[in-house]
Amino acid sequence: MTDKDFDLSRRSFIDRVLTATAGAGMAAAAPWAASAASAVGADPVKTNPVRLGVIGTGDRGRTLIQNIAKTRNCTVTSICDTYAPNLTKAQQWVGPTTRNFSDHRAMLDAGGIDAVVIATPLHMHARHSLDAFDAGLHVWCEKAMARTIADCGAMVTRSKTANKVLQIGHQRMFHPTYLNALKRAKAGEIGSLTQIRASWHRNNAWRRAVPADATDRQINWRLYRDSSAGLMTELATHQLQIGNWFFDAAPTRVIGSGSICFWKDGREVYDHVALIYEYAGGRKFIYTSLLNNARYGCEEQIQGSKGTIEPELGRIYQEVPAKVLALQRMQNDVARGHKRTVPIGGATWFPELPVTTPGESLGWGEYDETMLQFEGFGAAVRAGKPLPGLLRQAYQASVASLLGEQAMDRGEAMTWPTNLVAI
Repeated sequence: MTDKDFDLSRRSFIDRVLTATAGAGMAAAAPWAASAASAVGADPVKTNPVRLGVIGTGDRGRTLIQNIAKTRNCTVTSICDTYAPNLTKAQQWVGPTTRNFSDHRAMLDAGGIDAVVIATPLHMHARHSLDAFDAGLHVWCEKAMARTIADCGAMVTRSKTANKVLQIGHQRMFHPTYLNALKRAKAGEIGSLTQIRASWHRNNAWRRAVPADATDRQINWRLYRDSSAGLMTELATHQLQIGNWFFDAAPTRVIGSGSICFWKDGREVYDHVALIYEYAGGRKFIYTSLLNNARYGCEEQIQGSKGTIEPELGRIYQEVPAKVLALQRMQNDVARGHKRTVPIGGATWFPELPVTTPGESLGWGEYDETMLQFEGFGAAVRAGKPLPGLLRQAYQASVASLLGEQAMDRGEAMTWPTNLVAI
């Protein structure tokens, strides 16, 4: 793709975001997306970019660095990782003058950055965030927010007292397809929303080979309880945010079951989870995630009385009228005094199989929404003011994921906490 092609794709993407967020209902439902698109849409030239220090240059961190490089208002000037091979791999994606650190405090003390990007293991998010706030810096942090609900709240509180931006990486909140799906749901196209089904299924051990110069817990931190909640914080958080977003509420309670069902290899986190989150009015978010079957992959089904939206697939479906059984149709005809040919052997029962109609496209785009969220972060840093509504969504999604873990561990329903930090 040439620079000209990229500029056209970028403008088209931003136009789609602005179109999807237009209107009073969407202005309240996704103010962060409209704010980000408006802030960066008119400035195609990278001038006076926000200087970022990236803490954590593993696979995810390096992906973020590549996305940041394509933004028009952010640049990476420092990178940090305690594992030297990760730093070496990251150097190909940054400029020759980018400084390298093995200790995050040394990077913070060295200065020359406006904000940090945190892509470290989950249990380190809170410490790295709080240290950055204490250093007078803004923070962009990967989801989930932290390993405990208390630490999630501490991050929010410290960002407020420091008067610094705290933004969490939920890129679907900037995706025009998801924004369009939400807009159409709010317009009543699929009726009253009563249930959301979501799943993230994979077929791999989630275990990585451990190099000779590293430890298993260092490389496979996602598999151990002290550093991760496994499927709940690494995957479910994304989709719980979608559920809260479309229901426009936080859940009231959650029940669930988790197990180490297939990968009995010494891991401590579940490889198979199934949960039901209840919302006001009897609405439900039903979630499953497992690591030994990838047939259904990652999907969400937003179900209403008039239709269904599958934003991950970019499709919207209208409810298909039920077929009228032959005997029932004959009874209706008799009651109305109508006559028609009665088929011999007509169906008296139809199997209620899944509907396979193709539905309607919600649209898709080439431009990566991860870049837009970083451009929005850059604009927020320059303005000294966070994108509106964004942190509340991320905070509630992280709390929901950790509450689900508690419900599975205790084998009992967990109610939504009443002592959360106000946002």
